Amino acid sequence: MSQQGYVAAPPYSQAQAGMGGYSAGFGNPPPQSHYGAYGSPPQGYSAPPTGKVNLLLLSSVRKLASFIFNNNLFFFALVSFPPPVASAPSMSPYGQPPQSAFYSMAQAPPPTQQLTNQMSAMNIGGYGKLDGQRPMQVPQSPSSSAAPQQYHTSPPPAMGHPPLSPPGQQLSSFGSPPPMATMGSVAAPPMGMSGPPGPGVHQPPLGPQGYPQQPGPQMAGPQSGAFQGGFPGGPAQMAGPPQKKLDPDSIPSTTQVIEDDQAKRGGQVYVTNIRGQVPPLVTTDFTVQDQGNASPRFMRCTTYSFPSTADLAKQCKVPLAAIIKPFATVPKNETPLYIVNHGETGPIRCNRCKAYMCPYMQFMDGGRRYQCGFCSCVNEVPVQYFQHLDHMGRRMDLYERPELSLGSYEFIATLDYCKNNKPPNPPAYIFMIDVSYNNIKSGLVKLICEELKTLLDRLPKEEGAETSPIKVGFVTYNKILHFYNVKSALAQPQMMVVSDVAEMFVPLLDGFLVNFQESRAVVNNLLDQIPDMFADTNESETVFAPVIQAGVEALKAAECSGKLFIFHSSIPTAEAPGKLKNRDDRKLVGTEKEKTLFQPLRGVYEQLTKDCVAQGCCVDLFLFPNQYVDIATVGDVPSHTGGSIYKYSNFQVEVNGQQFVSDLRRDVEKSIGFDAIMRVRTGTGFRATDFFGAVYMNNTTDVEMAAVDCDKAVTVEFKHDDTLSEESGAVMQCALLYTTIGGQRRLRIHNLSLNCSSQLSELYKSCETDALINFFAKSAYRAMLNQPLKTVREILVNQTAHMLACYRKHCASPSAASQLILPDAMKVFPVYMNSLLKTPTLVGSTELSTDDRAFHRLLVNAMGVEETQVLLYPRLIPLHTMDVSSDAIPAPVRCSEERLSESGIFLLENGLSMFLWLGQACPPDLIQNLFNVPSLGHLSSEGMSLPVLDNAHSRKIHSIISSISQQRATSMKLLIVKQKDRSEMLFRQHLVEDKGLHGGASYMDFLCYVHREIRQLLT
Repeated sequence: MSQQGYVAAPPYSQAQAGMGGYSAGFGNPPPQSHYGAYGSPPQGYSAPPTGKVNLLLLSSVRKLASFIFNNNLFFFALVSFPPPVASAPSMSPYGQPPQSAFYSMAQAPPPTQQLTNQMSAMNIGGYGKLDGQRPMQVPQSPSSSAAPQQYHTSPPPAMGHPPLSPPGQQLSSFGSPPPMATMGSVAAPPMGMSGPPGPGVHQPPLGPQGYPQQPGPQMAGPQSGAFQGGFPGGPAQMAGPPQKKLDPDSIPSTTQVIEDDQAKRGGQVYVTNIRGQVPPLVTTDFTVQDQGNASPRFMRCTTYSFPSTADLAKQCKVPLAAIIKPFATVPKNETPLYIVNHGETGPIRCNRCKAYMCPYMQFMDGGRRYQCGFCSCVNEVPVQYFQHLDHMGRRMDLYERPELSLGSYEFIATLDYCKNNKPPNPPAYIFMIDVSYNNIKSGLVKLICEELKTLLDRLPKEEGAETSPIKVGFVTYNKILHFYNVKSALAQPQMMVVSDVAEMFVPLLDGFLVNFQESRAVVNNLLDQIPDMFADTNESETVFAPVIQAGVEALKAAECSGKLFIFHSSIPTAEAPGKLKNRDDRKLVGTEKEKTLFQPLRGVYEQLTKDCVAQGCCVDLFLFPNQYVDIATVGDVPSHTGGSIYKYSNFQVEVNGQQFVSDLRRDVEKSIGFDAIMRVRTGTGFRATDFFGAVYMNNTTDVEMAAVDCDKAVTVEFKHDDTLSEESGAVMQCALLYTTIGGQRRLRIHNLSLNCSSQLSELYKSCETDALINFFAKSAYRAMLNQPLKTVREILVNQTAHMLACYRKHCASPSAASQLILPDAMKVFPVYMNSLLKTPTLVGSTELSTDDRAFHRLLVNAMGVEETQVLLYPRLIPLHTMDVSSDAIPAPVRCSEERLSESGIFLLENGLSMFLWLGQACPPDLIQNLFNVPSLGHLSSEGMSLPVLDNAHSRKIHSIISSISQQRATSMKLLIVKQKDRSEMLFRQHLVEDKGLHGGASYMDFLCYVHREIRQLLT
């Protein structure tokens, strides 16, 4: 029996653009995929002629789509029947060289004629769909003529994982499915028979005796008078049952998963006293009560049940990782971290593995000794720490000591934990302003100086302190540097110029870094003068590396850590160390050398990174480019020192001013620790092997960060080095040593315990999709520095198929191979993975700027789970139907063009951008209420803004925008787009369930593609 493809819907004559071996409708057919078979020769397949229906295919193939929820399994059925072997169409191979086809998927829409044909054969029920709106096209897959192929060569190794099984070690197939597969209590009917439909199933009309009418053998001969694009002519009953298409509402919905979790776990208290407990989703609103494991705000895992052996881990290909945000913001209704002070003796630690005292230590021998929960070493309890045990073997002071009863807490560190064994000085903030021609002319310099006058009053301070201990300093620069003496004793600030940028030094010690409260008058005087001093400048060249060098030298001289705020506009072309030239070459896109566009230039910048980390000097970079600035290189120091990068292209004060000022305020005020070093310890049997984030690694274990703030997350991958015990589980401890704003050295500890199991079903049941996609994004963004993008994309698709195929093979009840079965916890994983493949960084289009792609790459590298979740699946919120009297934000809809309606208004946000989309037929009264103009036609397409008006609609929308903005790490500028305007393209690229504007498949196409990969792996 030839292996049937999983053709999802009629009409069969139409080739769907870019799927597998189908012709794209115009131009050359796409290259043949050898993806699933890893380099085996392409299978021959000739596309049926467009517009002519081959009766054989019609009569022989029938499908229906169904969902069966049962036993915590998620089924996505694409059932197909084998064609009669009689008169198979002649197969002729395409004659193209084999090539991986994933990225040729779904590039071009089918020709109009085909589209019309498809629409006539479907009536997809859309959500609020308009007449005349394009229904979702249903992907099709060719039936493969060759017998199922085995691996001939081994595939590319999975990202951060050992290579896949060697040749000859094929996955065994299920064999043919049993006629009646019983799953739990629901019996699935044999294919083709009518059974109880699951949600979203359209039942075929029944023939005699209640069976659906099935195409009979008499249909094998060709019919005369076939209508173009329709069914063949002839008696109506010969056409078989009406063909059913895949309903977009019936494939897994991210918004539904988010809503269900909010309904089930929202508003509840999540108590962390159970090992291996899966927390609510990041999108769910819940309160954490720490009872022995760190809050999911600090640590989230890709799965909460680790496989007990390395072989099982290798088999399932699910990465084992934790995403750690050590400084995550704790909501006001939760207890802040307790601070433990053990005096001069310092924290109690295991003698062997150096883990800190925590709830996983087991006390024994009447309380005189304890066994380490990580390495099992038995340690003496120091005399001053001794306490008797109760009848359960627990210490009597268990609940009085945070380190014995909580998952997260802080220790005050002793001088042994300080540099040179002396207490650190409070940190300093240095503001370094590029005063070249562009920044003066745009009004940026004036804006920065005005804003700093008020902002310096809001520097972060210790809990309960009156003023901030942070010192401040100021530098301006173009191709030379100007330092300012703002000592409180001076009547006027003094400027000192350093023109020898090759040998950077700080020309003054006393008076450069000052306490703002003491020097307020002199500092304000300086901020008033700077815009005037450079008002007539013609200097357009700038330096960059010497600016960072100057900041590091200043902090060294003051013997403190700190942060540089650099406001920079152009590529540094002036003669100086770190001089850059334009290396933006779009011709490299899609070639082996594309990776060089994202590799930072080493040398000066690499040394600067080391110097910054050693001094605890974090660099925050605010960029205002009008053209290419080589973000891959200038962003390298910030992205290795725990810094942030902000970018405002073609900056205009009236357009981007507010967004920049909001970002600057938040950046200056946010909670932060300096000169940090983090280590992740694990129990026996596994260890941390890889780290992703805005960090610097000098060796394989110490994660160094010049600073760490509330937005920065480090993703840590774990590997087995032995068998894990199911009884004791897997424990991990993240210890972060840092300096507080007040100059105190502290240790912040986060502990987490997970389950271990020899059953893969346990692992899949406790997976977390949002954490998984964070790991895949970061590992792909690192891999792209060393491998061609095409390979990176293939590895991602490959690993997705492997994870799901393993679940299918080892955990799911047997069922027809034509069903796509997804684990319940991962049922929306494909939509996130497809979205990741379409991100600007990975999509590889010459239309996207190299700087934008590099910027996106550096941003994602430092993101936590919440940020990657909303970035890869933006919220699309309908505002035209909202209840203005309610406080709630309306429920988001699926992120697809299908969900938009011409008479609607939608807000889309992904944590970086925010759009207000206005449908063409928007009610005039709504437009009047929001924009104070009579109709949509009165709104100009350029530079629209949303005024604050005194009516319920306007107040409600502003309150929604404001509450969303407060949840996000960066300020989002609101872009207003009208349907069918040019600017709508920017908005549409965020509709992640649709085809990508710059390439990439729709969610539906990707799901079918992955399904085909899974089937190839299983045969």
